[in-house]
Amino acid sequence: MLGMGSEQPPELPYLGHNGRELCLMLRGIKPLAYFLNFVPREFDVNIPTFDRHLAAGRLIRREFVELPHRRLLYALPDHQWRIDAMLALPNELDAWSEDHERRSCELLGYEGWQIDYWLAHRRSRADA
Repeated sequence: MLGMGSEQPPELPYLGHNGRELCLMLRGIKPLAYFLNFVPREFDVNIPTFDRHLAAGRLIRREFVELPHRRLLYALPDHQWRIDAMLALPNELDAWSEDHERRSCELLGYEGWQIDYWLAHRRSRADA
């Protein structure tokens, strides 16, 4: 679903957020981090490191478990609305589309030119 953050092809001309979410959020660059796993698998992110910033008010967190998935979302305090917007995306249509992908990338804090490049990259891979 959220492919842009889940892989880093070597040919992309920018660094993805994957593995850099917390640092980018604390610098105010990334407003939302979204992690999705299958239950009971653990997340590939250091949750206690994120959660230390909850008490200080630097991040907010929401977690949802709808078997077989567990969703964990962190947002900057002024961007709490992004959590609801991200969770609403899969319910808007029956199938994930390029418009959904673009919107999810926007919510995650990617710049327009990065999203355009990512979508073109996905299209070229799909056509191959």
